[in-house]
Amino acid sequence: MTTIEKSVDVQVPVSTAYNQWTQFESFPAFMDGVEKIDQLTPTMTHWTTKIGGVVREFDAEITEQHADERVAWTTVDGPQQAGVVTFHRIDNDTTRVHLQMDYEPETLTEKAGTALGVVGHRIEGDLKRFKEFIENRGTETGAWRGDVTPPPQV
Repeated sequence: MTTIEKSVDVQVPVSTAYNQWTQFESFPAFMDGVEKIDQLTPTMTHWTTKIGGVVREFDAEITEQHADERVAWTTVDGPQQAGVVTFHRIDNDTTRVHLQMDYEPETLTEKAGTALGVVGHRIEGDLKRFKEFIENRGTETGAWRGDVTPPPQV
């Protein structure tokens, strides 16, 4: 399993950054390689990605979500990955968005890309594009402020 951590500071209040992050269907506007995301239920999404000419579809489940604090997920099929995005108030108009993602590269190409840091650069670019997206808009496209409590650890 490979872990990547990246952060970006955005010039919007924490609630604006968080609200926008809950709008999964907007991710193709700033995430490279994400073709489409369908919100199936409040906690289930269906992703279509195209990276390096390879199209993949998979479902991901929100495993924990707390307004203005965090969104955590894991895939339920397809490529093995899990992660969490946390939102940190720097001041009234600045938020640090921190992403930690664990994933298992499957193909030889993915393993080579991981070794060369390609995935980390892609995530860093996605966060920079999120920053541009939300700062240029100045407001979120929507919000889901429901709470998802994680299952107890065993």
